[in-house]
Amino acid sequence: MIVIVDPDIEKTSDQYHQLLNYLSSLPNIQVREHEEQGAQQRLTELYLVGDTASLSLDDISAVPGVDKVVRISKEYRILGRHKNDTRSTHFEYNGVRFGQDNLHIFAGLCAVDNPEHVEIMMKALKDNGQVCTRMGAYKPRSNPYSFQGHGKSCLDYVFDIAGKYDIKVIAMEVTHESHIDEISASLEKTGHPTGVMLQIGTRNTQNFELLKAIGRQRVFPVLLKRGFGITLEESINAAEYLASEGNRNVVFALRGMKSHFGDPHRNMVDFSHVPVVKRLTRMPVCIDPSHSVGIRVESPDHMQDILQATAQGIIAGANMVLVDFHPAPDKALVDGPQALTMKELPYFIEDVMIARDAYEKRLGLAKQFYSK
Repeated sequence: MIVIVDPDIEKTSDQYHQLLNYLSSLPNIQVREHEEQGAQQRLTELYLVGDTASLSLDDISAVPGVDKVVRISKEYRILGRHKNDTRSTHFEYNGVRFGQDNLHIFAGLCAVDNPEHVEIMMKALKDNGQVCTRMGAYKPRSNPYSFQGHGKSCLDYVFDIAGKYDIKVIAMEVTHESHIDEISASLEKTGHPTGVMLQIGTRNTQNFELLKAIGRQRVFPVLLKRGFGITLEESINAAEYLASEGNRNVVFALRGMKSHFGDPHRNMVDFSHVPVVKRLTRMPVCIDPSHSVGIRVESPDHMQDILQATAQGIIAGANMVLVDFHPAPDKALVDGPQALTMKELPYFIEDVMIARDAYEKRLGLAKQFYSK
């Protein structure tokens, strides 16, 4: 059960403390406080966990200070959209707003290889009006002998270069709790020139201890990739692990499903689930066309499969694109065959904007039609 507090009540007021004390005194009930950033105001939500079936909705609604009570019927207690819940929510991090109603492009290196390529990438992003990127320092690999990233040794120069080119947020995968400390230490050492969105890769979607550790920290937002061999429900529950530990600033990423039915693509593109995730949850939704398609190929009309898949996700309402670029794909240490080139960056951005414009026109048409 969720108790939404009257937005006019301050958390420091006597009325709020009286409400909290009353709810905490209910038998077999634990109360967890959460704040939700809406379009116009920040709301305080109190999650009642335990034997809530015996509680009366009318009795709780009548308590002074209560604006609304929602009985939860789904497993996604914190991140889920519940009955008649159409609220627009978002979070902000390092000056960048993330919500279900906007779009960001995170183009960059799947794996950091050297400072020269990092600088070329970030300068190109700056020149094309972008403030976000992806940079892989820690790379989990199926083959134990494959390159697994430079780790903490590259963090200082990556963050310094990001600050030089006004890059605000870097999506960076972590595979162990200690990586959070290494990233924090490097940001402190370099003077916090940028921000980091911790990325949980598809192999770690059900690494529950890692999810708990990342959820306990409130500094960095999280990009959670869908597990490549599990159901959508299981993956959303992984995001709920993060929120249940306290970190609600989560973006959910679709990156394709591991299946030979997707051949010749690397994975089965699952971007039709963009509106499904937005309907079931309040998380912004990211698409990763690079790891879904996995190869640089184009059709006779000169349209690359990666751009076609990207457009499919954008026109379905995606809020973030995670895509591989590299100054010299043939020299990339990881996933070079799927990386786009610097020359293609402005073209890619313009193509994304065309698809986004089409989505917004479709959205306007739908609102007009169903408001009659």
